[in-house]
Amino acid sequence: MAQIKATLLKNIQTRIGYEFKDTAVLELALTHKSAGTPNNERLEFLGDSLLNVVAAEALFSRFDDVPEGVMTTARSQLVKGKTLAEIGLSLELDQLMILGLGERKSVSPVKHSIVGDAVEAVIGAIYVDSDFVTCQKIVLNLLKPYLDKVSVVPEFKDAKTLLQELMQAERLALPHYELVEVEGPGHQQKFTVKCSVKLKDASAIGEGLSRRTAEQSAAIKVLKQFNYAESDTISEDNRVEQVKGS
Repeated sequence: MAQIKATLLKNIQTRIGYEFKDTAVLELALTHKSAGTPNNERLEFLGDSLLNVVAAEALFSRFDDVPEGVMTTARSQLVKGKTLAEIGLSLELDQLMILGLGERKSVSPVKHSIVGDAVEAVIGAIYVDSDFVTCQKIVLNLLKPYLDKVSVVPEFKDAKTLLQELMQAERLALPHYELVEVEGPGHQQKFTVKCSVKLKDASAIGEGLSRRTAEQSAAIKVLKQFNYAESDTISEDNRVEQVKGS
């Protein structure tokens, strides 16, 4: 495995705010899979889990009486790839990444996704080199500018959009809508749709005078299973559609 100069390693530790007992762990965190093995994939896996736990606890502590779904959306903003890439670039991780020759030649500057993944790997490395409390402190410091800006004020969106965003935040497949039945003559048809999601294998049946209304109705019922019941985040237009479709 290629090595990073000691002076550069010292500088990155200063920017991170943590001094490693074993700098080899930090070097590993900055080694992309294109450079061969060993690489930072295992540390990235660990760091991803730690990041989600720290972000979730921070939101839980900061905001009282905020529904699960809203906090899930807020957490997704904190841990999304764009945020991590911004953190990594601010730490200048892109200038230290150990890449394979092919990746180094084909991409300049370093892909943002690689930099974001390296941030997760560095978080994993800090945990391995120290303990959870130390790691949590560093992660909270890195996330602070984003935590200070995160909003848990509900946006008015239709139920299908809210459900889709919830699945994306959980990194799960998008909701599946299945037309179950169409009843009545052409000018007075009644549609029945089943909505299914991978989160807790939830599903619900919705009905409406159009397929779209039936899908919205089914999406609302699924959202209610995730504490979106009586949610103010569902737009007034969608509530009107519910009435028409009932």
